[in-house]
Amino acid sequence: MRIFKSHPLLKLVNSYVIDSPQPSNLSYLWNFGSLLALCLGIQIVTGVTLAMHYTPNVADAFDSIEHIMRDVNNGWLIRYLHANTASAFFFLVYLHIGRGMYYGSYKSPRTLTWSIGIIIFIVMIVTGFLGYVLPYGQMSLWGATVITNLMSAIPWIGQDLVEFIWGGFSVNNATLNRFFSLHFLLPFILAALVLMHLIALHDTVGSGNPLGLSGNYDRLPFAPYYIFKDLVTIFLFMLVLSIFVFFMPNALGDCENYVMANPMQTPPAIVPEWYLLPFYAILRSIPNKAAGVVLMLGAILILLALPVLDKSLIRGLQFRPFSKIAFYIFIANFIILMLLGAKHVEDPFIIFGQISTILYFSYFIVLIPFVSELENVVIDLATNYINFYNKTKSDLLPL
Repeated sequence: MRIFKSHPLLKLVNSYVIDSPQPSNLSYLWNFGSLLALCLGIQIVTGVTLAMHYTPNVADAFDSIEHIMRDVNNGWLIRYLHANTASAFFFLVYLHIGRGMYYGSYKSPRTLTWSIGIIIFIVMIVTGFLGYVLPYGQMSLWGATVITNLMSAIPWIGQDLVEFIWGGFSVNNATLNRFFSLHFLLPFILAALVLMHLIALHDTVGSGNPLGLSGNYDRLPFAPYYIFKDLVTIFLFMLVLSIFVFFMPNALGDCENYVMANPMQTPPAIVPEWYLLPFYAILRSIPNKAAGVVLMLGAILILLALPVLDKSLIRGLQFRPFSKIAFYIFIANFIILMLLGAKHVEDPFIIFGQISTILYFSYFIVLIPFVSELENVVIDLATNYINFYNKTKSDLLPL
């Protein structure tokens, strides 16, 4: 339609989702971006709807959630959609980051896109934590108490900062109001960051591809080819999400959060949502509180250093067998950290957590630089051998 090319706003939509040229060999692993955009849209719509009925008050918050579940028309559906889509959001983000690590999406000229993506991930973690506090069940209260107390590890100003966040000397009504306001605001900031992420991607060289080569030689328009490809995974995603929402809506939650918050009674085990467990396991594995907080933050921020740490001459791991083995070990270790984060702080889980933490950071600091340099040497040797063989062969041809 002509209006899509002439209208000042619609032509931007046209350049990103209709005429945008994409490499012809993109696999379904490149569909996570559209699924994440769908998740963000669902979260904003359901979140705004829930906010119309939620009461950010320590005396009424838990009851307002029950009111949404029991009295509001389809309130149970909106709440379960919001809760389960949050889990799906993080699951897809982990897949998206993993795909980026495997195919070298962090390497130049996509470094800015990668950096904005990691900032989006950090904002998502903060938003998810704030939302977990709002139902004001037992795990909400004690999770907020434990996580906000981590600020006290900051020298000199730590305790004052914690009391400033609380608005008092413990998690109270002021805390809940602040968390609700921030939880309502951050998704819109997240949407702006996502737009920046897209601009940084499309205004440089566009999407990468499974071969790690330039896609300029064979490209297809985004519509209709990739729109229909995205619709396949969107329908599958909605099917799986519907199974969780309608048949097992609390499978990924904690039963303690169905108990009203009680400051006088501590739950047997204080754990965050499943998608934050790997970083929580790193935090708990370090006996020193300040060091644990630094390593927990470092476990996320170290992703920003990947463009510097990876010295490989080849983009991605598909033709690098040593790096591929190291990557799969990293993924297995990340899942182990997730399992350890849900365990009690006792032996042997403490020792396993410390070993897994060392392996986590060793992958970035030791394995990636060492293995990439080793593979560069092998590539150089192979290239020199091929050049020597071809030269020798060409010298012998006249004979």
